[in-house]
Amino acid sequence: MHIPRFGLGTFRLKDQVVIDSVKTALEVGYRAIDTAQIYDNEAQVGQAIAESGVARNELFLTTKIWVDNFSPEKFIPSLKNSLHKLRTDAVNLTLMHWPAPKMGVNITEVLQLLLEAKQQGLTEQIGVSNFNIALTQQAIDVIGKQHIATNQVELSPYLQNQKLADFLQTQDIAVTSYMTLAYGKVLHDPVLNVIAAEHQASSAQVALAWALQKGFAVIPSSTQREHLLHNLQAQALQLSAEEMQQIATLERNGREINPEQLAPVWD
Repeated sequence: MHIPRFGLGTFRLKDQVVIDSVKTALEVGYRAIDTAQIYDNEAQVGQAIAESGVARNELFLTTKIWVDNFSPEKFIPSLKNSLHKLRTDAVNLTLMHWPAPKMGVNITEVLQLLLEAKQQGLTEQIGVSNFNIALTQQAIDVIGKQHIATNQVELSPYLQNQKLADFLQTQDIAVTSYMTLAYGKVLHDPVLNVIAAEHQASSAQVALAWALQKGFAVIPSSTQREHLLHNLQAQALQLSAEEMQQIATLERNGREINPEQLAPVWD
């Protein structure tokens, strides 16, 4: 299984803004795009890809099934609807967006529906998002870790989620970091700014390089060509062991996204 190390996130991007972001990202070299049913932008992402001229087989496309579509009668039809919007016969990765334990979600049933979608050829790979250790273990028990390509979770220098990340890596499940820049909060961090100055880089590049060096995949979003390009260039930045250790001290459990009805009890 292969998860690209670097992709474009589209959370909170709508209408022409997301079309422009995706087209510009593809133009400057991105080849992985992350969307979700709840983002309400799959059709625009599909349009942007079609207009970009980049061949579908060069792209890695991820979407996520929303909790409203977790029932057996809605799950596969909702994914087919996503594929229609994205103008593709299959996505490369489909995730269960939130475990939503407080909503009484039958996680075992949803995981089996995910596996069915894979077996039907609607998605090459499947995985989960926003799962804690216990729920990830449950997923492993239900469908086998060989079927769980990634757990996409919030991770940043301010929320390092080390226990969960360590567990996933011992299980050979890829860690995908979203919100790696903590809604921009880490960009003004004095420690990151000092490291950035040493490398003639930006603090955003340092935060992304930190995540990449920890073995995580990242999916930062941006609407500006310059930022899209700079984010992509973070892959070339090599931080020293000392710099990585300095960033490790920034942990403050600074979670940005924690919807009460959807989130598990975090590790």
